[in-house]
Amino acid sequence: MKKTPAQITHVPVAPLRWERFSEVLDADQADALKHTVTRAQRLLAGRVVWNVNSTASGGGVAEMLISLIAYTRGAGVDARWVVIEGNPEFFRVTKRIHNRLHGAVGDGGPLGQAELAVYRDAMDRNMSAMDAVVRPGDIAVLHDPQTAGLAGPLRARGVRVVWRCHVGVDNPNGEARQAWRFLLPFVRDSDLYVFSRASFGWDDLDRDRLLVIPPSIDAFAPKNQELDEGTVSAILRCAGIEAGECPPGSVFLRRDGTPGRVDRRADLGGSPPLDGAQPYVVQVSRWDRLKDPVGVLEAFARRIAPRTPAHLVLAGPAVAAVSDDPEGLEVLEEVAAQRAALPADLRDRVHLVSLPMDDAAENAAMVNALQRQAAVVVQKSLAEGFGLTVAEAMWKGRPVVASRVGGIQDQIREGETGLLVDPRDLDAFADAVVDLLERPERAARLGIAAREEIRGLFLGPRHLTQYVDLFERLLSATPVVGAA
Repeated sequence: MKKTPAQITHVPVAPLRWERFSEVLDADQADALKHTVTRAQRLLAGRVVWNVNSTASGGGVAEMLISLIAYTRGAGVDARWVVIEGNPEFFRVTKRIHNRLHGAVGDGGPLGQAELAVYRDAMDRNMSAMDAVVRPGDIAVLHDPQTAGLAGPLRARGVRVVWRCHVGVDNPNGEARQAWRFLLPFVRDSDLYVFSRASFGWDDLDRDRLLVIPPSIDAFAPKNQELDEGTVSAILRCAGIEAGECPPGSVFLRRDGTPGRVDRRADLGGSPPLDGAQPYVVQVSRWDRLKDPVGVLEAFARRIAPRTPAHLVLAGPAVAAVSDDPEGLEVLEEVAAQRAALPADLRDRVHLVSLPMDDAAENAAMVNALQRQAAVVVQKSLAEGFGLTVAEAMWKGRPVVASRVGGIQDQIREGETGLLVDPRDLDAFADAVVDLLERPERAARLGIAAREEIRGLFLGPRHLTQYVDLFERLLSATPVVGAA
């Protein structure tokens, strides 16, 4: 019996002028980008490039897609974005896979025949919806575990398929390999596979079809655009993150160049607003155990707060807005309970900030202001696919302390553009943060070097060029023969 098609969502993305990158590139980089655009126009004429993932907001993949697709469309290429539909049972299964791809046990549940049936059912229903829009000759870029099961059916319809995995682990354990076994029959049906790091590639995949493309940030997006000190303070006050009345200057530029204003307020979960006078340390990430907000709070309470006057800000998206992460509320509640158990004077130095997601650009402007005002930005992940929040903070010239895991290691050169620590060594993490708080001249020096590192390696033009290289290879290769 034919399944009822899913209600896939077509995410509208307005085109952006790729020429604006000349503001942040040198002459050679700008010339190379112009050549890339010409190649893309010739190569992809008449084709649609479909990007498929599981959420339009609330994570690094969604943020990266809206930027890359906008510039691709601005270059005259028909790039589109589709978000698949899934029920809570499907997202419980894919969250389990996500955790295990990081080598973590997650909820401890199985990945057996029942979970496979849930996954296949969601893929069949979404493919029924995709049938109405794809054509032979199109290209589909499928992002992460939630979409891997679409590879075979799409390829059977004459679509060239790339599966891009944004998560992984350098030293796979039993949990990671269990996730691989679950996904491998689906992933093998892709023409090419893309990982963020070479070490993330799975043992059982054909290495001749595996490519490495690190993510990137958009220097002009609301999350990364330049903001002066007055605007930063106004945004934080209008969002309720910093104490004080909301002044008229909480203005930022949306992606299309039109002005936006921060009007919505963040949910501080009972914690007080910042007073604007004391330095603070901030971590911005999803409410996810692998980001280890509990560990950050413990290190702050035990080793940072007693030695400095700094406050701690743990910020993330409003949990109800992140549909593909069913564990978000649980993690936020765990952190809130940990904060509530602190002595009153210490408790008031810990701020839990859930940022509204009603307007993605407004949310991004709040993140921008939080990072720019911070004395130190941290990312103490236990595992990390790449961790673009690190690149975002570095682009803003902030000193960063982060875990020596995953793609974070590709962004920070230890002691030159930031500080790296063992993800489970709370004392080393705290000592690194305290060092930067007590030595502002060193912090400033690291921040300056960090911004130049991102300019050279992690902005959109490099990413767009690698994608055009990928598509050129994809279209010149003989299609994969598989079981689709």
